[in-house]
Amino acid sequence: MSSKVVYEGWMVRYGRRKIGRSFIHMRYFVLGSRLLAYYKRKPQDNQVPIQTMVIDGNCRVEDRGLKTHHGHMVYVLCVYNKKEKHHRITMAAWNIQEALIWKEKIELVIDQGSQVANGNKYVSFEYKSGMDNGRTASSSDHESQFSAQEDEDDAHPNLLRRTTIGNESVFDWTREIDLEFSNQNTNNQAFSRKYWRLLQCQNGLRIFEELVEVDYLPRSCSRAMKAVGVVEGTCEEIFELVMSMDGTRFEWDCSFQYGSLVEEVDGHTAILYHRLQLDWFPMFVWPRDLCYVRYWRRNDDGSYVVLFRSREHENCGPQPGYVRAHIESGGFNISPLKPRNGRPRAQVQHLMQIDLKGWGVGYMSSFQQHCLLQMLNSVAGLREWCAQTDERNAPPRIPVMVNMTSASVSSEKGEKLNASFHPGVPTDQINATSRNSVMMEEYSDEDEEYQIAEPEQEADPSRLESDIKRTALEEEPADEIDLTCFSGNLRHDDRDKARDCWKISEGNNFRVRSKHFCYNKTKIPAGKHLMDLVAVDWFKDTKRMDHVARRQGSAAQVALEKGLFSMVINLQVPGSTHYSMVFYFVMKDLVPGSLLQRFVDGDDEFRNSRLKLIPSVPKGSWIVRQSVGSTPCLLGKAVDCNYIRGPNYLEIDVDIGSSTVANGVLGLVIGVITTLVVDMAFLVQANTTDELPERLIGAVRVSHIELSSAIVPKLEPDPS
Repeated sequence: MSSKVVYEGWMVRYGRRKIGRSFIHMRYFVLGSRLLAYYKRKPQDNQVPIQTMVIDGNCRVEDRGLKTHHGHMVYVLCVYNKKEKHHRITMAAWNIQEALIWKEKIELVIDQGSQVANGNKYVSFEYKSGMDNGRTASSSDHESQFSAQEDEDDAHPNLLRRTTIGNESVFDWTREIDLEFSNQNTNNQAFSRKYWRLLQCQNGLRIFEELVEVDYLPRSCSRAMKAVGVVEGTCEEIFELVMSMDGTRFEWDCSFQYGSLVEEVDGHTAILYHRLQLDWFPMFVWPRDLCYVRYWRRNDDGSYVVLFRSREHENCGPQPGYVRAHIESGGFNISPLKPRNGRPRAQVQHLMQIDLKGWGVGYMSSFQQHCLLQMLNSVAGLREWCAQTDERNAPPRIPVMVNMTSASVSSEKGEKLNASFHPGVPTDQINATSRNSVMMEEYSDEDEEYQIAEPEQEADPSRLESDIKRTALEEEPADEIDLTCFSGNLRHDDRDKARDCWKISEGNNFRVRSKHFCYNKTKIPAGKHLMDLVAVDWFKDTKRMDHVARRQGSAAQVALEKGLFSMVINLQVPGSTHYSMVFYFVMKDLVPGSLLQRFVDGDDEFRNSRLKLIPSVPKGSWIVRQSVGSTPCLLGKAVDCNYIRGPNYLEIDVDIGSSTVANGVLGLVIGVITTLVVDMAFLVQANTTDELPERLIGAVRVSHIELSSAIVPKLEPDPS
């Protein structure tokens, strides 16, 4: 290879053949400064590779999660070009550590290719720590119909993966947001006093209980409780233990009796059957079992999130002699800590909110609490297991569960249990709801609050105050724009308790990079917006709605008639019914040479590297607030964005369904969207000192949105 070798080694070549069966081959992969190639054996001299792929700024590395092949599980990555999605290489590793190294190396080459494409005109100062290169993985599930079948990693390339299974949602409780500290680093904060209280300390664990009462849950359902402890081990080691359902689990989880795989939905989602081993008067109390969906992800800070929620499945009916318990929400959050005495450490949080069912549960609170504490005590089991294990050199392969359809588990629906089952092929009900999605913190930009090795420096209060005052003076508009001539179908209402409406969110609710961010990583309140939000449309249709700014009577067309510049942000939510929430921002003129002007008139690669979203959920159940978080997200790196530069406007169509992880995350909130108040701020990321401080394009708050209030727009055929 002519290019310099960045990384090389043996990896698993993963794919599917034309008949639908998966295959794996050991191949030698070589990553150069501009090229990825693989060979049957380690290359010598001028050996020709089996396949090559040019790595540039248009490439992405997609995390395909865990895949099963003949009893083995591998961690799959897919490298592809956004402009030529049929050209891709799917590779896998036996352990997560090796896959993550390859992912980091490939993303580093992609970033270097992006800088070369931009001519290094604007060199960023990104703050980096350890192996974190500041870039997040981006992903897409839209496989081309012209793809070689041998390279396909899914028998159903158009099937989008998600966290919603049927009409159920897996709630992510791992991102606690206390609005008073919403812009602080809360990753390792065990609890917020607003939502949790310390119940007791037991076996070296802190046990917390949820404070908020939830009206819609039955009396027999417990309050959410979580155990927090420190385990000496890497996050990868602990994650692999948590994901296991084999004999190893008996060594650390005293509530585990039996576990089996019911259905593998995709690399991040599976449906499991689980029998509990509870010791509360077993002679008189029937044993409990569970059928639940498990979703997992790895965050950019190296932490792992594993989420549980009960659901019904046709291949996992009620079992004779067992009472089917119900998990309202639960899971693990595994976060890295600084090593101590040369040994890796991680904070493990285990949350569970469960209804054990049965006639006496609502009347015997001691039974519910005793069993819940027994399950939470597994964190102490993890700690002791890792403390007594010295074999850390060779990372274990990811364990495999027994498929329930082949296990000898009796059921009232025996015929269905013995029916043939194809892993990774969801039911029709799953397929109908799989395309709903929302953007969340899974794709965060480079200015993470989660820097483990080097803590963020304290900001100078006087310097921050001067930044805020100066920014406020710069943002004072010369002339006000008459907003009465603009309208959208979603109602504008400034009342706090209004429903199915929008209002402008205060800029100071969000924190952005300060003038001195490149030196001390400090952030300041965002202040006033650069543009005015004048209207919001809430659309639905049987197909995706692109280029909505061309619609006659839209706020963009009204702005055009008045000689104003407008930016249209169209958040596209796919599904059996497609939805679009469209925000219209206007201003008098673009300032020549400004960062916003360069963004509007730049190429797509520059736009993708700069468009940022900051989300927040000020009102909603605690479990949803935790799932959304407030970490900034670079939209262009997370999902596919289509930019349409029209006459005096720029429309950005954000295809949320193009991302594997983002498409999954909507399941965390879509089922309870009418109970939520969501804030979103849009801005162009500042990467150099002359671009700082950052300024918001605009911010919006949408409250208790009803799906039924969306209308079908009248769109003329797009001439382009």
